[in-house]
Amino acid sequence: MNRIEHVAIIMDGNGRWADSRGMPRWKGHEAGTGAVRRAVESACRHGVGVLTLYAFSSENWKRPAQEVRILFSLFRRFLEGERTELVERGIRLTAIGRRDRLGPEVRSALEQAELATRGGRTLHLRLAIDYGSRQEIVDAVRSFSRQILEGSLHPQQVDEARTEAALSSGAPDPDLIIRTAGEKRLSNFLLWQAAYSEFHFCPKLWPDFDHLDFDAAVDDYYSRTRKFGALAASIG
Repeated sequence: MNRIEHVAIIMDGNGRWADSRGMPRWKGHEAGTGAVRRAVESACRHGVGVLTLYAFSSENWKRPAQEVRILFSLFRRFLEGERTELVERGIRLTAIGRRDRLGPEVRSALEQAELATRGGRTLHLRLAIDYGSRQEIVDAVRSFSRQILEGSLHPQQVDEARTEAALSSGAPDPDLIIRTAGEKRLSNFLLWQAAYSEFHFCPKLWPDFDHLDFDAAVDDYYSRTRKFGALAASIG
């Protein structure tokens, strides 16, 4: 049985959850923070080492400005409100994605949470914020190009291992990717890293995602044989 080392979740459906209840869309994002806590608890219970949550994509800036402002206000409140508990539970928090477009208060709250939780060993919680996988790959290509022009890197040295190191931020590739709200696409999330990930699609909207849904995704994962391109019989 393959142990799950890294679970990644595309948290989808906050807006639809609110719309279906006649609420403003930000209420769905607010309710979604409860599902984040449940996912973190479930990951710890299953002994998952890394949990990556797709919190805000680079394309989400296209949403109404008021919704974006409220979303980042909720995000800052979450970071400040959960920091003590994360430390107590041994959960390390980091973020992937761009930071230059985040407001100073959000950046500060994020940096403080990262600093306070840096010693956590129970779970590595990664938040993908202003993240886009295509841009991440482009940034890696630009970095390699600069090194080649400077003479510190030869083109033949650019291989999968070096590229993976440039993209992984120290985390292994996700074993399992969960997406809620019934959608079945990656939406520019971990495109390189998801090459051999298993996928689980949950019909529930993100605010309704609970411990049993996480358990069902894990059970689904363990029901499969991961072959990584080889024949099942040849896998050690």
